[in-house]
Amino acid sequence: MGLAIGLVGLPNVGKSTTFNALTKAQNAEAANYPFCTIEPNKAVVPVPDERLIELSKIVNPQRIQYSTLDFVDIAGLVKGASKGEGLGNKFLSNIRETEVILQIVRCFEDENIVHTEGNIDPLRDIEIIETELILADIEALSNKITRLQKQAKSDKTAKAMVAYAEELMEFLADGNLARSFNDNTNELFIELNKDLRLLTSKEMIYGVNVDEDGLLEDNEFVKTVKQHAKEVDCEVIKLCAKIEEELVGLDDDEAQEFLDDLGVKESGLAQIIRKGFDKLGLMSYFTAGVKEVRSWTITKETTAPKAAAVIHNDFEKGFIRAEVISYDDFITYGGEAKAKEAGKMRLEGKEYIVQDGDVMHFRFNV
Repeated sequence: MGLAIGLVGLPNVGKSTTFNALTKAQNAEAANYPFCTIEPNKAVVPVPDERLIELSKIVNPQRIQYSTLDFVDIAGLVKGASKGEGLGNKFLSNIRETEVILQIVRCFEDENIVHTEGNIDPLRDIEIIETELILADIEALSNKITRLQKQAKSDKTAKAMVAYAEELMEFLADGNLARSFNDNTNELFIELNKDLRLLTSKEMIYGVNVDEDGLLEDNEFVKTVKQHAKEVDCEVIKLCAKIEEELVGLDDDEAQEFLDDLGVKESGLAQIIRKGFDKLGLMSYFTAGVKEVRSWTITKETTAPKAAAVIHNDFEKGFIRAEVISYDDFITYGGEAKAKEAGKMRLEGKEYIVQDGDVMHFRFNV
């Protein structure tokens, strides 16, 4: 799956509704009962980027191609999921294959929508989800320690790893997430996590699902989640899944008018997509021609030849140099020709680190 964002949460918190709106396609069944989502739904979602629109005003291309992001809608977890309750273990394995977790948390009351725990309490819901993730990590780590102990009899490296893993185990057993471990940049942690892909080591975004009134002013439920998120260094994005779904099918102008009428500047889902893109360590560079204005996805700190390979492997193999204009210069001077006349086009070599928004052409010879 790789570099995907997994939507998790208790049953009936609005995950599938959010997913439907997110993908702009009704391909995740949404129903008012637990476990309506059994197989993980996967979707590739365009990353909104106004810069492509501005580039297109200058270049007037035949088409625009956005960067994309993978989202996975994972069925609702319940207490005991780490022990197989509900459809637990299967769901936990699906989460393990993602890189960022978007935890949908219900922050509104509606007597017509069943809550599996009987009432609305977002901090309790978060605790249930994260406890199950912690328990699953403890089990995986315990199994790893058992294997390492056997190796440690003749391997000093394994012996050091055992001690480190046991320290991490104690940290998790105290109810902490692995991502909060004060030594999570240690080589031992990186090596351990490469094998285990610990669920609680992943970046977490809380998507607080509110009703229409909650969009304009934070209700008490949202305030408690924001306070918790601050304490654990997580992002919070507010959305109304029902309204986001209503936006599906509207063109951009109609959707913006709808949001303006609600007093909202931007869709919560647009914020989620952008924030998720950033949390995955991704960024974009652009190519701009009459056939296509396109955003290409790369990881941050990527060199020019590696960035070229995203277009075609031959571009990296035969890389000579890159012609680069910053996005701001491209817009300021009204296109490639005038930017070049103004001395704003640079020729960069193999060591160049591509910057977000660079407009690039690659010279290569194969």
